[in-house]
Amino acid sequence: MNALKIAATGMAAQQTRVDVISNNIANMSTTAYQPRVAEFADLIYQQHLTPGSVSSQTGTIVPAGIQMGMGVRPSTVSVEIVQGALNPTGGDLDLAIEGRGFFEISLPSGESAYTRDGKFYRDAEGLIVNSDGYALADNITIPSDARQISISLDGEVTAFFDNATEGQSIGRISMSVFANAKGLEAMGGNLFRETAGSGAPIIAEPGTEGVGTMRQKYLEDSGVDVVEEISELIEAQRGYELNSKVITAADEMYSATTRIR
Repeated sequence: MNALKIAATGMAAQQTRVDVISNNIANMSTTAYQPRVAEFADLIYQQHLTPGSVSSQTGTIVPAGIQMGMGVRPSTVSVEIVQGALNPTGGDLDLAIEGRGFFEISLPSGESAYTRDGKFYRDAEGLIVNSDGYALADNITIPSDARQISISLDGEVTAFFDNATEGQSIGRISMSVFANAKGLEAMGGNLFRETAGSGAPIIAEPGTEGVGTMRQKYLEDSGVDVVEEISELIEAQRGYELNSKVITAADEMYSATTRIR
């Protein structure tokens, strides 16, 4: 009887699903968070009678056969790249991406990371940095005497000064897009790094074909749909309970066998 082992894999799979759902719910207020989805695949099958084989009893071809499954396993926990709602904040360095694309961040190691979290700040040297102090890869420095910053839909950054009526362009914020954004590796801190699965980043100006635009004084909300997550949680809980009932039933069958005299 393989029911105990099979049900155990089902319980483990539902536990993984609950872990993913709990992480999504925990990040329901995280800026530009991209929800994760657990996906599963069935395990290897025991071929007691292969479909299409010749029956030893009748000499005819068996149309279906006997294939006994051995359970389930997690196949992937993938990132769902979704557009979160844009929430107005009023901050000059708050940026939301409307459409595809990521901001490129320079890490202290020299490596590049990518994020949709547009909550930026100005450090002591005037560089535009994220909440961890990592600078935008565009290396835009805001002059210390600038009284206001304007960022257009295509990423051009303009500084305004007290002694001038016209603004001065100080750089442009670019965006990076990927052939397979789901293949990015999550690093934590709302950051991703490229992998062989994601492909190399394609750097482009915001607003060009296939690339989103920037919205100054907005931030992108988390992409988590709480109602959907709760319904998924209930379904996972019921799946866990059903697998536990299978274990209970198999145990009772074993007990009945041991009582046979």
